[in-house]
Amino acid sequence: MLSLTYTAALFGIDAFMVTVECNTKRALPLFEIVGLPGTSVKESKQRIMNCASNCGFPIPDMEVTVNLAPADRHKDGSALDLGILVALLRSAAILPEEADLSSSCFIGELSFTGEVRAVKGVLSMALAARDAGLAEIYVPEGNVKEAAAALTDHTKVYGVKNVPELVAHLRGEARIRGVTELPKIDVDKRLDFLEDFSQIKGQIRARRAVEIAAAGNHNLLLIGPPGSGKSMISKRIPTILPAMTYDEAIETTKLHSVAGLIPENGDIVTRRPFRSPHHSLSIASLVGGGAIPMPGEISLAHNGVLFLDELPEFNKAASEALRQPLEDQKVTITRAAGRVTFPSSFMLVCAMNPCKCGYFGSRRGTCTCKPADVRAYLSKISGPLLDRIDIQMEMPEVDFTEISSSEASESSAAIRERVEAAREISRERFRRAGYKEYSTMSNAKMNTDDLRRFCELDEDCLRIMEGSFKRMNLSARAYDRILRVARTIADLDNGGKKDKSGVIGGRITKKHVMEAVQMRALDKYW
Repeated sequence: MLSLTYTAALFGIDAFMVTVECNTKRALPLFEIVGLPGTSVKESKQRIMNCASNCGFPIPDMEVTVNLAPADRHKDGSALDLGILVALLRSAAILPEEADLSSSCFIGELSFTGEVRAVKGVLSMALAARDAGLAEIYVPEGNVKEAAAALTDHTKVYGVKNVPELVAHLRGEARIRGVTELPKIDVDKRLDFLEDFSQIKGQIRARRAVEIAAAGNHNLLLIGPPGSGKSMISKRIPTILPAMTYDEAIETTKLHSVAGLIPENGDIVTRRPFRSPHHSLSIASLVGGGAIPMPGEISLAHNGVLFLDELPEFNKAASEALRQPLEDQKVTITRAAGRVTFPSSFMLVCAMNPCKCGYFGSRRGTCTCKPADVRAYLSKISGPLLDRIDIQMEMPEVDFTEISSSEASESSAAIRERVEAAREISRERFRRAGYKEYSTMSNAKMNTDDLRRFCELDEDCLRIMEGSFKRMNLSARAYDRILRVARTIADLDNGGKKDKSGVIGGRITKKHVMEAVQMRALDKYW
């Protein structure tokens, strides 16, 4: 007897539909799975047979052949277990023929006891099933919240605890309550952050640099001696970033789901990610890779912050691998199984000491490094990578009067208001320019045409830029980065409003250009 069901498999962060064709006939017992199954799919035979037997649905001795179509695409993962089991139960006449499975997708891993276990990448699979026009999506109960984000008016999601419950539902004996409404996603939960900028003492210039970086989504490098607050400030950047949009939350959740990083309660990711990998990580861990490509740290930081503490200590090959993703906001990994593209639009935040001992230029500590050693240490960061970091800010030690002060600094909430106002005016510029994805655009993503349109300079500004270009030996890329930062500073200073000339965000003045140039601290060393 032949039966058909539908399930889904992952490749990268996207999923594709898999048709399960199960054919059974009276013959010597045999269970064969074809259609390019991976190791975990081949092993599903034992999970399926033992699960069915232990749940009171023993499969009669027969020859079973399962084909996974399309047969030319590699399939891996345990999420196909449930779809194969349902097809087998239908072929074995345990499920009645009148049970309509033509518009259903089954996703889940089986245990010997009959429990349906949660799997990775459910959101991507549910989206694939929805786009294929399937009306009913059956997922493990632990993945219901995640899968519910794929709902439409014509789609229903069912959370399955165990196989007996599913069989009873398909037989019409006891229906499982389906989810028909999109989850209420609160993307603006900021009140329970343990970190806050009010805890930062002093460092006025660094706080200003961080605010500008957050307003324009600019890459940032903080340079200072040990204890100056580089890491402390960096870890508080997520508290001043704008709330995620619904589309950003879904895209981020897909990445984290594939990587198995969804919270235990199964909620959608609603906070901007903050990834802080150790400097000993490999290129594959940073960029992504593997026989079946998986997202790396730069993709897991998508729509959030990637923090690299002690930047010069990172493997040179790993840090240089950041160059293309920083420009393209995506990374493509090619393997024998195919080519996968992961999104990687993140805000790069780095911290480093000014020299190996950490006290070069310090007012307190004594530097033991020779001038050549200082230059060699700074040279661990290549010029091309440094060009891609918009803001480079030096941070001195905090004075005693500042650190001992009982007066609270400005809070994250106050800074975030200004950041959101600046982001809103930049989005309005991109909307009027005709960008379809203006809601996710930022000043840091402006292309060459945008710079000409939105960063027009007067004669005073051009003279400052010309002098800086020659004196600091700037590259064309660094020149463009300064323009982007100046545009963000103008947006912040004008409070997200038009100036008298009607320019959105106000015109760029020499004050804005000078501040942007001053935020290129390391260019003087190259």
